[in-house]
Amino acid sequence: MTESLELVIEDVSNQMKKAITHLEVEISKIRAGKATPQVVDGIYVEYYGNPTPLSQVANVMVPDARTITIQPWEKNMIGPIEKAIIAANIGLNPQNDGSYIRLFLPPLTEERRRELVKRVFGEGEHAKVAVRSIRRDSIEQVKKLQKDGLSEDIAKDGEARIQGITDKHIVLVDQHCKDKEKEIMTV
Repeated sequence: MTESLELVIEDVSNQMKKAITHLEVEISKIRAGKATPQVVDGIYVEYYGNPTPLSQVANVMVPDARTITIQPWEKNMIGPIEKAIIAANIGLNPQNDGSYIRLFLPPLTEERRRELVKRVFGEGEHAKVAVRSIRRDSIEQVKKLQKDGLSEDIAKDGEARIQGITDKHIVLVDQHCKDKEKEIMTV
């Protein structure tokens, strides 16, 4: 019976790590005034009738801190890539010179920085909700195990361990958000 409790606790830890990883991916897409290839992650281009990730139809490079250069592998893909960037509404206007598409990141205003910080903390709140729902589901599993014959002391100990794992991951979420806030607010 304690083996099934250990499986529940291991599962909790793995699911919460996935929630943290998802948060890291989402906040890496929020630009902090520096050009990174992650800015264009999640943009899909129509490629021979199929939506395809931009990174699979073009080379994405960052030549300097304020520029992203996209070089399509096929010349005829410049138009669809340009349309996809505009449709993605990432706040950047593509500039096409016939063989490259360049995205210039303007310097961030104070107001825009504050909006980005709000987005970061919104993503952090989503991650906290995910972590808490994982905790709720796992505590329900422990209670089921208790009904199936697990002793009350072991069940309470399991719930305390789950709460400890939850607290650790909530602190991680807060730390990621504060780090990203510092990165965004640094001029």
